[in-house]
Amino acid sequence: MNAAAQPRVEAAGEAIVPRLEELVALRREVPRTGTPGAGRIGLRGAAPSALRGRGMEYAESREYVAGDDVRRMDWRLTARTGRAHTKLFQTERERLALLVADTSPALYFGTRTRFKSVQAARAGAVATWAALQAGDRIAALRGGEPAIPPAAGMRGAMRVLEAMVRWYAKPPTDDAGLELALEHAQRLLRPGARLVVLADPQAAAGVPMQRWAALARHNEASLVLLQDPLETAPPKRALTLLAGAARLHLPLQDAQVRRQWHDTLAAPAEALARNLPGHGWQVHLLATDAPASAWLQPARPRRG
Repeated sequence: MNAAAQPRVEAAGEAIVPRLEELVALRREVPRTGTPGAGRIGLRGAAPSALRGRGMEYAESREYVAGDDVRRMDWRLTARTGRAHTKLFQTERERLALLVADTSPALYFGTRTRFKSVQAARAGAVATWAALQAGDRIAALRGGEPAIPPAAGMRGAMRVLEAMVRWYAKPPTDDAGLELALEHAQRLLRPGARLVVLADPQAAAGVPMQRWAALARHNEASLVLLQDPLETAPPKRALTLLAGAARLHLPLQDAQVRRQWHDTLAAPAEALARNLPGHGWQVHLLATDAPASAWLQPARPRRG
């Protein structure tokens, strides 16, 4: 079953387009850390930077957070207080947080609560507010148009939120694909950046593993995969889907049809969640009926 044959169910009260006021209100869902530079994207604290010792200005020290670079321990403060502390530098407070938005056609449908595209915009808003709280410069891009340039503060956040509303309002006619967007991202990123990718699992599965590995090599990388409950738990009965002007009848009570359904719609996300952590990625599965901030829960990357 291809993307064109996926269901477009517009239930009563279902959100099919993102609204700017909702994305702004999601700021309340991002837990406050109290310390700039200790953002919640990926829940790993300040990311190690390859620029250590090159013009970085000491800013302050804070208590150690799991994942902090032990080379930046503040040993004097640790000895004085009896609690581990990490040094923060000015470059960490102004790191780049880049959001990459997949806008493939498969995202613009939904059967539960909202469209996957709307949930992608909501997840992007949560990432934006987390980056703002961390003191990062925020940028965003998708395949098919120039990137939203990095900017700090509320100005940078609002530009990204407005882009999310625009990109996910309807399927764009000029979508150039997730792989091209990630290629563009690789040129923009500098060591120590935060990267959040919002994607449909089938689109993400089409990106070569070498690309994923290269993006996470020197950056803090999170992949948010958007899923509709129908994709992961189809009914055990016949289902009729709209495919353009045609109707597609699927006898899901048949074991072979259910296996094909799983292989097409559920297996790509499962494979990414299994394989990408070994290349430094944190992979989060986000259902359309889940809170937008659910992906901020810990998902430890496994290396090797």
